[in-house]
Amino acid sequence: MSQINTANMKVVEGSYAVAHAVMCCKPDVISAYPITPQTHIVEHLSQMVANGELDSEFLTVDSEFSALSVLVGASAMGARSYSSTTSQGLALMYEVLYNVSGMRMPVVMNVANRAMGAPLNIWNDQQDAVGARDVGWLQIYVEDVQEAVDATLQAYKIAEDPQIRMPIMVCMDGFVLTHVYEPVELLDKELASQYLPAFQPEKILDPAKPITFGAFADPSTYTEFRYQQFDAQLKSMAKIEKAAKEFEETFGRHYGGLVDSYFADDAEVVIVTMGSVIGTIKDAIDAMRKEGKKVGLVKVRSYRPFPVQALRQALKGASVIAVIEKDVSIGAEAGLVTDLKSAFYNSKIRMPIIGFAAGLGGRDITIKDIRKIVDKAEAARKGIESEFEFLDLRTEIL
Repeated sequence: MSQINTANMKVVEGSYAVAHAVMCCKPDVISAYPITPQTHIVEHLSQMVANGELDSEFLTVDSEFSALSVLVGASAMGARSYSSTTSQGLALMYEVLYNVSGMRMPVVMNVANRAMGAPLNIWNDQQDAVGARDVGWLQIYVEDVQEAVDATLQAYKIAEDPQIRMPIMVCMDGFVLTHVYEPVELLDKELASQYLPAFQPEKILDPAKPITFGAFADPSTYTEFRYQQFDAQLKSMAKIEKAAKEFEETFGRHYGGLVDSYFADDAEVVIVTMGSVIGTIKDAIDAMRKEGKKVGLVKVRSYRPFPVQALRQALKGASVIAVIEKDVSIGAEAGLVTDLKSAFYNSKIRMPIIGFAAGLGGRDITIKDIRKIVDKAEAARKGIESEFEFLDLRTEIL
């Protein structure tokens, strides 16, 4: 990310910064149910509506299932719609997540990533959103609060594009980003309006022109509906890149679009990951670079659509890839490492790809941990086999 304008920075809570970004997007309808650590986002939004800062219909509902169901109706009527949730709340939305994407509704939702129960845990990992990777929503994972702000505005630009019309989750690590106070350049309302035009859907529910959304599809047509979603996600890759470029032209802040990198061009060991752990990894890389170790980072910003070609390009010079992720696919490694191996399966590029489940349930990922992972990656580069690993597994309590 490029340098931001420090003169316009304010020290605010991450949740407030995101709520302010949503306000600048001018949603017509907001529907959400409070759940830790997402609660502060919707609290701030409800206050903005009550204070007259945001002209929006804020609906209080009885559950996350209802929250997203309300937006199905609102979006079908042509309203720009917003929600946010986390963890068990996202799980409760599961059926409706499919409905929203299947009916091609451009809803934007901030997901404050949090571990899933059981056992109950309110701390951060990314199991909730990674577990919903196949529901048809685009997913963008952010590194810090500034990116959460900027990605929220970009999300509407992508979702509402007539060629895409797909919902988006902007995923930010719970507590680590939602509750931190740090300097942020809040969006300028006038510039946000220039960047994001008013929502003008082509098809809405209108009694004067009756149509049906998502009613029924028998075996003769169901596959084609799913293909259209699949095709729209593939097309969205170009839109994500374009939205990032146009954002830079308007606000002066640069993001890599689908992926971004840090010292990856000449790196022998490249770490691949998503989310706020990137800051720690960058610090570790800075230290190891001073020691002469060629370590780099590739940041996956767009997890869905999964940017196969962009990743192949970014990682083509690596001798070994180490994937660090805050999720686990029980019985089959984890989401990102599995997808990355698939991306290189039919490629002429060949290198070891090893994976680590780390930070589950909010456990710290330290610079010491990053060094340990790099050591294991270097061993794999020399031919020592490495299986998928739970980082720092406490065997004494098993």
